[in-house]
Amino acid sequence: MNLYQEDAVTWLSMLESNSVDLLITDPPYESLEKHRKVGTTTRLKVSKSSSNNWFDIFPNDRFEELLTQVYRILKKNSHFYLFCDQETMFVIKPIAEKVGFKFWKPIIWDKVTIGMGYHYRSRHEYILFFEKGKRKLNDLSIPDILTFKRVYRGYPTEKPIPLLEVLILQSSQLGDTVIDPFFGSGSTLIAANNLCRIPIGNDISSFAHDYLQKRITSI
Repeated sequence: MNLYQEDAVTWLSMLESNSVDLLITDPPYESLEKHRKVGTTTRLKVSKSSSNNWFDIFPNDRFEELLTQVYRILKKNSHFYLFCDQETMFVIKPIAEKVGFKFWKPIIWDKVTIGMGYHYRSRHEYILFFEKGKRKLNDLSIPDILTFKRVYRGYPTEKPIPLLEVLILQSSQLGDTVIDPFFGSGSTLIAANNLCRIPIGNDISSFAHDYLQKRITSI
């Protein structure tokens, strides 16, 4: 498992064009800071206590340079998945289409239990599904609502490994390269490794690197 600690755009810019089979990621999007200020998310916390540091936000005005690099490094006829909330979805979609991606649909991750909030408390998250070129999914029977219980007492943005395995199985083959420029808890990389893909990840946060190393050593 190859890991790097750089700014995501800087790291992607160092990768070869048309060299990656699949990219799955979950940036610390800008709207999370707004939700944190009004107390409707704990997603940015780096520990279980209430007085912690917060992750640096990846601002909306940087998404065009990020997605330009994502499009460049992905091979032709490949897929790209991005986790986000409903507000960020409307920011990402037109930018991704501008740089060349085809947007298929938002996939719903049903977390089974509700989170924090005031107006209809959320129990889901969006996974935006994009395509470069044309590629069939490996299993056309999979629905667009994926039900996997949220991870408690883990990394703040931790995703269930089986959820990531569904996306990887749908959009890659054995031995393919799967990357995540904001790997966070490392679930995408662990899932890729489980499925005999080549995982490569980047995260600017030292906390993310420390957390993933602990997960790897405990496996």
